[in-house]
Amino acid sequence: MIDKIDRQLLALLQDNCALSLQTLADAVNLTTTPCWKRLKRLEDDGFIRGKVALLDPEKLGLALTAFVLIKTQQHSREWYSQFVSVVEAMPEVLGFWRMAGEYDYLIQVQVADMKRYDEFYKRLVNGIPGLSDVTSSFAMEQIKYTTALPLA
Repeated sequence: MIDKIDRQLLALLQDNCALSLQTLADAVNLTTTPCWKRLKRLEDDGFIRGKVALLDPEKLGLALTAFVLIKTQQHSREWYSQFVSVVEAMPEVLGFWRMAGEYDYLIQVQVADMKRYDEFYKRLVNGIPGLSDVTSSFAMEQIKYTTALPLA
């Protein structure tokens, strides 16, 4: 279990993972040693999976966000393993989910433009047999994006 102080630390790190140990400790009214021990425990227990820098896709020339919905009639363990391996190896894929509902899978893709998306699409559909429906939607405007989880 995590307590109020752990949640405060996690909220601070979600906002800025580059905060110093002293800054974090001061923010939660601890000295550095107990603060460090809490952070270490949160990492060891898997609450903190990693620390990253969030990059601006447009500034990096990756302005097109696509959401790919997939239906398949294939559900064997072997097919699933192959499918997951192929999709996970594609660097354009930012998110990949198995879904309940009308579609079986949802993939979030980030590429430079429609030409690069078409290249991705062809690799996807040619690299995986048994896809019965592949539908793409393209983001016109990002209204909200966050990696911060609600910790209240």
